Amino acid sequence: MIAPGARADVVRVGPLTRTDFVRYAGAGGDFNPIHHDDGFAASAGYPSVFGHGLLTAGILSGFACDWLGRRNLRTYGVRYVAQVWPGDTLILSGEIVRVSENVAEAELRVERESPDGERVVVLRGTASAVCPEADPEEDKK
Repeated sequence: MIAPGARADVVRVGPLTRTDFVRYAGAGGDFNPIHHDDGFAASAGYPSVFGHGLLTAGILSGFACDWLGRRNLRTYGVRYVAQVWPGDTLILSGEIVRVSENVAEAELRVERESPDGERVVVLRGTASAVCPEADPEEDKK
């Protein structure tokens, strides 16, 4: 049963590569050179290319679906906090913060861990999901 305070198992994704960014660009149709051209990224004031925000949001949505159940998911939203760079590993986590009227509300989070071990929150998310009904036979055991 899903209850407030329940946490998802932490999942690590990466380290991410420039190839991951280019593959996402092809799938999503977003070929902004800031995500694949170091010279362009430098001219815009960035130290390197960086991942698409929707790449990170998509990875987090898969995490939410795996944890809460794709068919149960009712809402999903994110707020971008920072960029994801080549070499970063994403650390995904979630916690149920409220359950009411058979709907669980969860807070989700993605941190990036750089190759030197620095950790920074890059994405905060929320999701709501219908709670699976309790099995009456299970209660009798």
